[in-house]
Amino acid sequence: MHLLLIEDDAPLRGQLARQLETSGYAVAKADNGAEGLYLGRELPLDIAIVDLGLPDISGMEIIRTLREEGRDFPILILTARGRWEEKVEGLEAGADDYLVKPFQIEELLARLNALLRRSGGWASPVLSFAPLELDTMAQQVQVDGKPVALTAYEYRVLEYLAVHAGKVISKSELTEHIYDQDYDRDSNVLEVLLSRLRRKLDPDGDIQPIETLRGRGYRFSLKKTRNS
Repeated sequence: MHLLLIEDDAPLRGQLARQLETSGYAVAKADNGAEGLYLGRELPLDIAIVDLGLPDISGMEIIRTLREEGRDFPILILTARGRWEEKVEGLEAGADDYLVKPFQIEELLARLNALLRRSGGWASPVLSFAPLELDTMAQQVQVDGKPVALTAYEYRVLEYLAVHAGKVISKSELTEHIYDQDYDRDSNVLEVLLSRLRRKLDPDGDIQPIETLRGRGYRFSLKKTRNS
């Protein structure tokens, strides 16, 4: 998932970026409001973390502007301000959730995960498709109740497709949402990842979870179960 982190505190920004990347996010970073607003407008984002106390353009103004311009990805506010009025103002500006500093990284990751699930229409952190199950919190996958070992990028591909199950995802969209902006878009890495992922999930070709639609992209074709 492609995440934008707007935070002017350099040590905190670096620490968060490393932890988020370790947790499977492709992270774009901005240390001021102007750069953050530019990236929020230009990048194909899944979610953003916005600090309110920025030195130039306030986080509140960034959120309002992005929402007015139609950007609808989930936004989580980071704030050192504990007053309830400021939390309400942030939510009314268009943010989806907030977290008060200092915080634990586990809580941040859980909140991000919940926002992404809900934006994809999922109520539970476990995405269930018979016979495949994907636990987005633990980043674990099972097929017929048996664990499937995936690399970090294989998991990113599967999670993005599964969250958007039934939708056709173009190669460029999938690439943009699982890699950062420095990724070489002309490589064949994505095709290799998908081929390897299919072999791991469906070695006998029985369930065919990922379709290739020639000239259009890919689609996760398994149906989600009732309780997902």
